[in-house]
Amino acid sequence: MSAPISLVIFDCDGVLVDTERIAVRIDVAVLAELGWEMSEAEVVERFMGKSDGEMTREIEAHTGRKLPGSWEAPFRHLYREAFAAELQPVPGILEALDAITLPTCVASSGTHEKVRYTLGLTGLYDRFAGRIFSVDDVRRGKPAPDLFLHAASRMGAAPERCAVVEDSPYGVQAARTAGMRAFGYAGGLIPRRTLEGPNTVVFDDMRDLPRLLAGSGA
Repeated sequence: MSAPISLVIFDCDGVLVDTERIAVRIDVAVLAELGWEMSEAEVVERFMGKSDGEMTREIEAHTGRKLPGSWEAPFRHLYREAFAAELQPVPGILEALDAITLPTCVASSGTHEKVRYTLGLTGLYDRFAGRIFSVDDVRRGKPAPDLFLHAASRMGAAPERCAVVEDSPYGVQAARTAGMRAFGYAGGLIPRRTLEGPNTVVFDDMRDLPRLLAGSGA
């Protein structure tokens, strides 16, 4: 029998806030400016769930040139303007959060500044203030388990008693490697099949999450 769940760790982008549909559209344009023509589907497959640092390294490897440390600066306003105009919570997440009584936290591949901004825009920041962890806090981002293990340690929860809610294969892989139960949200851009695997529950509607957690030993 699995140990009871004592902590639910939420990814941010695509799980709490519906950033992915907006960001991928802009990523395509930015990558084209940098000399890498990709479709939205290719961006999703290659980059979704990875940190900005990982994305930078892959761009440099593909283009064969080093990007300046501030290469993102001219494009940052594109994301901010689109988020400010369009960003919403992921459908069903407010109902799910209202129904979950377990301790929760956020562990995101985004920077602390980005997480504060997007959660603030959607009215979710106060629900997680003081319990937000970022790729800024660890040496290796997802798919390494470091971020989830860091969040669990800071929250005082054993890894085997943690549930991770993710929407990317890299995040699900990180949860499995950390020895945590993964709940793969397939209601976004990622194909369901890429989330399936051991120790993972795949679901399509955030409103189902409280019931799934309860059924998994919460």
